[in-house]
Amino acid sequence: LDFIAFAKEGAERMQQLILDLLDYSRIGRVGAPRTMVDMADPLRAAISSLGRSISDSEARIEVPEHLPTVFGSPSELTRLWQNLISNAIKYADPDRPPRIAISAVHDRGEWILSVTDNGIGVAPQYAERIFLIFQRLHARNAYPGSGIGLAICNKIVGQHGGRIWLEPQEQGSVFRFTLPAV
Repeated sequence: LDFIAFAKEGAERMQQLILDLLDYSRIGRVGAPRTMVDMADPLRAAISSLGRSISDSEARIEVPEHLPTVFGSPSELTRLWQNLISNAIKYADPDRPPRIAISAVHDRGEWILSVTDNGIGVAPQYAERIFLIFQRLHARNAYPGSGIGLAICNKIVGQHGGRIWLEPQEQGSVFRFTLPAV
């Protein structure tokens, strides 16, 4: 029975990896055509879809009064916000509820958007590795997931003409990404 359970768990994990890989491969190829998108709309959609996680974790999300309008795919930008916010919740410090702050700054023809959290953070030596597909920093039993979420964020931002990076902090993380200003 132990061997059957082990095989079943491995098969389920492999199925999820295949589904995640298919999802990753579809970014930029499938979906709604690009339009002018007020970044507040996909952010609201992401927060709404994460409602249960937000309430269960007692997370507090600070959203600025105004976010920029960019040219992009509403569904992919929603996915971007969703992945970044869900990671901030998933990797919360167990001693305090998640605090997440969203911000946007215009700089030299592009928008720099940020998701700042008070979670467990990421060591500086892993700041680039975390954006590679299937790269995990923690054991599966410590934090669920396949290690594809930030790779999806990287691909979405790249497809929109921007870049994404991590600024490690002493406490928590700051994920920043750019999108061209229109």
